[in-house]
Amino acid sequence: MTLEGPEGSGKTTQARRLAEAAQAAGVPVVLTREPGGTRIGDAVRSVLLAADNESAPIAPRTEALLFNASRAQLVSDIVAPALARGALVVCARYADSTVAYQGYGLGLDVGDLRALETFATERLVPNLTILLDLPVAEGLARKGVEETTRFEALDLAFHERVRAGFLAIAAQEPSRFRLVDAGQSPDAVFADVLAAVASLPGLAPLDADRGAVIPNGARRA
Repeated sequence: MTLEGPEGSGKTTQARRLAEAAQAAGVPVVLTREPGGTRIGDAVRSVLLAADNESAPIAPRTEALLFNASRAQLVSDIVAPALARGALVVCARYADSTVAYQGYGLGLDVGDLRALETFATERLVPNLTILLDLPVAEGLARKGVEETTRFEALDLAFHERVRAGFLAIAAQEPSRFRLVDAGQSPDAVFADVLAAVASLPGLAPLDADRGAVIPNGARRA
C-alpha cells in the first residue's frame, strides 16, 4: 500500500505509524519511501531533492526518468521480494507522485509517464493508496513534518496543480484510493487512515488500541 499527497501532508509520519501498528500485531511489514529506499535510490534522492539553490536546474523529463530509475531499483530490491515472502509493504510516495508532480505540476504527458511507470515497476500497482489531502498553503507552512526539498521552493500555482493532480488521479481510480483530510491532528488523521485500511475487503481489524493492518498490498496491472 502507498501513501500519497502534497507537501506537508504527513505521509512519512502516517506511514511510520501504520507500519508500527502492523509490527505490533505481529504482521511482517516493510516500511519504505520514494525516492530512495535503496543505496542507488538514496543517491538519486540526493540529486532530485537537494534544496541547494546553486544546483543546476533539472529538466522535467530528467526528473521523471530519475524518479522512475529509483523506483525500478526499489521494486527490484525491496518491494517485490517483500511481497513474495508475504510481507505488508507500506511506501510513502510511489508512481502517483511522479504523475502529479511532473505531469500535472510540470506539464509532461501523463500517458508517457504512465508508460514509463509500467516499465519501471513491472506493472506493480498498490492495492490501496491513501491520499492525504490538505490545502497547499497549510501544507507548505508546516515545519518539521517532512524534509525541506527544492520542490517546496516552487510557486503556489505549481503546488495547486500538484494537489489538483492527486485529486484527479484519485477520482479516476476510486477503487484503489481512499481520501483522508490531512488538516486534522496527527492522531485524527491516523484514525482515518486505519478506518480507510479497514474498509477494504479481506482486512482483519485489530484491537482499537493497536490499529488495523492489511495483508499483501500490491497487484500486477
